[in-house]
Amino acid sequence: MTAVLEISGLRKTYRSRRGGVRHALDGFDMRVEAGQVHGFLGPNGSGKTTTLRTLLGLVAANDGRMQVLGRSVPEHLPEVTRRVGAIVESPQFFPHFTARDTLSLLAQAGGVAPQRVPAVLELVGLADRAGDRVRTYSLGMRQRLAVASALLKEPELLILDEPANGLDPAGIREMRTLMRDLVASGTTVVLSSHILGEIQLICDSVTIIARGRRVTAGPVAEVLAAHSGGGLRVRLPAATDLPAAEAAITAAAPPGAGSGAPVTVARHPDHLLVYGVAAPEWVTRTLAAADLYVSELAPVTVDLESVFLELTGDGGAGAV
Repeated sequence: MTAVLEISGLRKTYRSRRGGVRHALDGFDMRVEAGQVHGFLGPNGSGKTTTLRTLLGLVAANDGRMQVLGRSVPEHLPEVTRRVGAIVESPQFFPHFTARDTLSLLAQAGGVAPQRVPAVLELVGLADRAGDRVRTYSLGMRQRLAVASALLKEPELLILDEPANGLDPAGIREMRTLMRDLVASGTTVVLSSHILGEIQLICDSVTIIARGRRVTAGPVAEVLAAHSGGGLRVRLPAATDLPAAEAAITAAAPPGAGSGAPVTVARHPDHLLVYGVAAPEWVTRTLAAADLYVSELAPVTVDLESVFLELTGDGGAGAV
């Protein structure tokens, strides 16, 4: 697939007045394929915002290579600016202007047709409040206005930093639908958010950053599968049978269940976790031979939040 965004070996350091050095980005790599919603995740202080600001020419990198829509940046940033829409951190608007006036000024400054203004207001659900002053808007409505401003240019690449900030559940769902509609129309979306459950729902792929380095990247399903451990959750009708079930599986494990890895069993109050089994039916047959019967046999699954916490550890303190 074609990459719309590529970052390789990106480095950014900051020197303190006392001569110390902080590595905000330490050889960071990232690749975003066209036609996707790509989640860009990292704890506070991981280097996520620094990456976006560097990519958009707001911060100068110390080293590394960046390409946006096939062009090297920041050298060719003026050529791709009209093809990229972005919100980084919380944008500020004139409080006494209406949403319509705000977007009209931005459209005029960017050479965008004025007809685009009502179109984007409709897209983000602000058409009914377009004539109200921004100072009367809630935080969620201001976020919608920020997204509308990023959509004015009908960008090929849309970069959104925390677009769901301040939105209620209905607004988050509407934002999810909007992202999907944009991808269907040919826009690639890079989405940064702390709402990891939402990222798991909407994103095709993710990049996770910690301490200025990439810790994992790839399709969401593959990232989750890589950290599931390949375990099986086993329940029996009576929890009192769990010790016997553990003993039966452990005794039958040598020479193994065909996976090539040792079979291990962890007993919990109401279930067993069995690892190293290639074929789930081996567990069923083994327990049935011991006159024990399974009420539940399911693969152990993980969510993006648990993977995120596992990979990022202390959150990368020291980066920005």
